[in-house]
Amino acid sequence: MTTKTMVSMSAFAAALLMAGCGGRIRYPSYYALEVPPTPRPSASDARLPGTLAVRRFEAAPSLRQGTIVYRQAPTEIGFYDYHRWAAEPAETVTAAMIDSLRSSRLFSFVRRYDGQERQDYLMSGQLERLEEIDYGSGVQVEAKLSAELVNVRDGTTLWTGKADETMSVGNPKVSGLVAAMSHAAQKSIDRLVAGMETQLQGK
Repeated sequence: MTTKTMVSMSAFAAALLMAGCGGRIRYPSYYALEVPPTPRPSASDARLPGTLAVRRFEAAPSLRQGTIVYRQAPTEIGFYDYHRWAAEPAETVTAAMIDSLRSSRLFSFVRRYDGQERQDYLMSGQLERLEEIDYGSGVQVEAKLSAELVNVRDGTTLWTGKADETMSVGNPKVSGLVAAMSHAAQKSIDRLVAGMETQLQGK
């Protein structure tokens, strides 16, 4: 059998396979979190004068795959084949946290940690969950975050916090699911920032 004949047969087999699948190739859809900072009343002076740097939030292994995660049971994790994140959720959450901290006026200056410039305070965090929940009472989403604040000068931990927000999904489409995830993530960030503000009031 010649090489030309083998190529022709391979192309014919591929055509039959496509025909058996209806002749359509399904491409993934991409979605993005929308987490704008909650408006806060402006303060005349920052509570902690100095620079805060925010490390990129770590993410749970299930959130590093690029696909939207769902759970049909507490111990069962699934991944949508054709519904993916346009940007890593941990990256979006980091940017949203920076925006919320700037809006809170807790610090004189807030920026992303780059490992080069010096800063007075350093925040680290983790996106532990951002997923659809298909067990229990209806379809819900959950966003779970944790973070800590360290004084770089003496290495002391000034604050640690956790926030877990669960919300029902009103729109059954994936776009509605992502909108609910965005809202849950925003609520979790608001709780972390509010908890930090309360802790720092006596500093």
